[in-house]
Parts: sequence; C-alpha cells; structure tokens
Amino acid sequence: MIKAEFFNHDDLIVGFRITGHAGYAEEGSDIVCSAVSSAAYMTANTVTDVLMLSPEISENDGDLRLKLKSHADAENAKSILNGFSLHIAELSKQYPRYITVINTEV
Repeated sequence: MIKAEFFNHDDLIVGFRITGHAGYAEEGSDIVCSAVSSAAYMTANTVTDVLMLSPEISENDGDLRLKLKSHADAENAKSILNGFSLHIAELSKQYPRYITVINTEV
C-alpha cells in the first residue's frame, strides 16, 4: 500500500512523504504506483525547478520526502502542493485498497 502523508502548519502544506508500493499489479505495470510517482516527482520538480525553491528532499526506493524550509516557501508552493494533495486524495478514493492519505499537523 502507498502511504501519502502531508505535513501541515498554519493551514499550509509544508511537506510530504510518499512511501510504499501499491501492489495493484506487477512492477512495471502498476498504474497506481505510476500515477502517484509521476505526480510526486512533478510536484518536487515544479517546487525546485519552476518555483526555484530549495526544499529538503530525500529519495529511496519507495520513499520520497519533501520538506520546505520556511513559511514563505510554503506560501510560494501553496498552489502546487494543494493540487498534489487533491490529486492524491482523488486517487485514494478511486483505489482505496492501494493508497492511504494522512494529514499531519506539525
């Protein structure tokens, strides 16, 4: 199962962590993993290469973390992070056995 955890502070998303594998299909054919991975990397790339922010990012097999460094960065990334959160929430409604969403106040 994929676990998508969003870290919130003062009504802003200040980071996220995506862990696990969906197990929907064989590796290489898993559309659920592909959808989540693609959206997560697009979000991280937009934050770094389009918005030109420098969040803390770590990545291992099945584990992607992004943490913004300041409130100002969270304000600048608000639209992309809210869009990513909404996208993952909708995917979790379509595939509830394969994706869980957690919102954590930090």
